[in-house]
Order: sequence, then structure tokens, then C-alpha cells
Amino acid sequence: MFSQVIAMFGGTVNAETFRHSKEYFFYISLGIPFYMFGQAANPVIRADGSPKFAMISTLAGAVINIILDPIFIFIFKWGMMGAAVATVFGQVVTAILAVWYFMHTKIVRLSTSTFRLKSDIVRHSLTLGICSFLSQISLVASMAAINNMIRQYGAMDAGSKSRVSELFTKLLVGEAIVGAIALLIVELLPRQLIAIFGAANESVYYTDFAIKAFRIYLCMIVFACVNKATFIFLQAMGKAAASTALSMIREIVFGVGFALLLPIYFGLDGVLYSMPVSDILTAIVSAVIIVLTYRELRHSAS
Repeated sequence: MFSQVIAMFGGTVNAETFRHSKEYFFYISLGIPFYMFGQAANPVIRADGSPKFAMISTLAGAVINIILDPIFIFIFKWGMMGAAVATVFGQVVTAILAVWYFMHTKIVRLSTSTFRLKSDIVRHSLTLGICSFLSQISLVASMAAINNMIRQYGAMDAGSKSRVSELFTKLLVGEAIVGAIALLIVELLPRQLIAIFGAANESVYYTDFAIKAFRIYLCMIVFACVNKATFIFLQAMGKAAASTALSMIREIVFGVGFALLLPIYFGLDGVLYSMPVSDILTAIVSAVIIVLTYRELRHSAS
């Protein structure tokens, strides 16, 4: 089963890549229950009036992951297994903190009846969650398609650096176009998007803020798409270190950093502007990496 999933995502480019992918996939799969529980618990904790604890529990898992990665990979010499196990440890920590919180909730009180499925709640949850599901599954499909195209037409199989460069260009242009279309939808039709998430019956204050949040928080979505394309391409090219570093810069350094820093000076607006500021700065770093990647491909082709 692992082999089929890995092949679907282009992990069979060569024997070494397949071995590393299979090793990582096996161990990272062990953390799926902890990851899903932590992700599901996080919004419940926020809704219970403890957004700070929700943030701390997530950050704790990320910090544990960052600390254990070099220890497991380089000191213990576990390689790809070490990277996966470090991630799982972080997920376990987040899940444990969530369990601890559920034993000390402020408003929500858990009991046996809490875990019984109720049709109206399930129906409402599915309605709200289907949008996120479709968004995530479309991203997964996109990544699978990109990885397979790179595997098929990339330098390692075809020996053509110019073809890789051409594919990279098409990928960046395609992501920019998708981002531009998404930007138009977000900026021109925010009210309609909000209605999809069941906000049609909320107060005017809620709606006005939601519209403002959509337009500000996602105003640099074009850069976000290009950044994501750069992450994926670098990973598929075997530049795992560069891809990981760029992703960590975006998610941890800029994403978390500005989310904590900007509200100190700009209040709630600072939270909204943290996303576009992070995307802009990450795009600058991505631009440098993109230029260097093109130079490397041209140099290799000559």
C-alpha cells in the first residue's frame, strides 16, 4: 500500500528516492492519529476561550520537532527515519497538551454523551468542513501532479536541464495565474465566500469583519501560490534542505513571528496583515532561490 501511494506522488524517480520515501512514509504514518487529534482539538480549545493555550500547544510541537530533527538525523544517524520520528514526537506533544486541556476546560464540559453522534451536528459540521476538505484535497492532487510531471520530464530521468527549467517556468506561471484568479474571487466576492461557510445569518459586525479579514489576509495570495510552487519544486529536485529552510522561514520565522509582533503595534489589524507581510518577504527569498536555480540549470545544461 505504501508503494502505491508513494508512486502516486512521484516518489519512484529512482531506487534511493523510493527507499527514503518509503522509510519516511512508514514512520510519519504512525503519527497520523496524534496529528488529527491535535488539529481537531485546536479549534475547540480556541472556542473554549483559550486561544493562547491553543497557540502554545501548536508551537510546542513545532519547537520539539525543530530541536529533535538535528539530534535524530545527525547525532543518532537515523536519517530520514529521524526526521519522521521528530515530527511524530512533536505531534504527540501537541496531542498530550490537548488532552490535558480537556481535563481543565473553562466552558466545555466533556461527558459520555458528548461523544455520541448527533445527526444535526454532524450535518452542520460536514457543511462547514467540506470547503476545507476540498481545498486541501485539491492541493494534494496538485502536488501529486507536479511531482509526477517533474519525475517524468525532470533532469534525472530525461537528462535535460533545459526541460527542467522550462517546467519550472510553466509551474511558476501556472501558480501565479491560479493565485490571480483566487485573488479576484477573494477581493470581488468575499460576501459570497463567507456565505459558503454558513455566515449568512451572523450579525452585520461579524460579516463586515469577515469581509475585511478576507481582503487583507489573502491580498498576497499570488505570492503565496508562487512560494508554494517553489517549495514543491525544490523538494522534487532533491533540494530538501533548501525546500525545508524556505518553508520554515515562511511558516515559523515570518508566519509565527509577525503574528506575534504586529498585533503589539497594530492590534487586531496586525494579525490580519501578518499573512501578506509574511508572503511578501518569503517571495523575496523565493525570488533569490528561483534566480539561483535558473542559473544552476543553465550552467548544468552548458
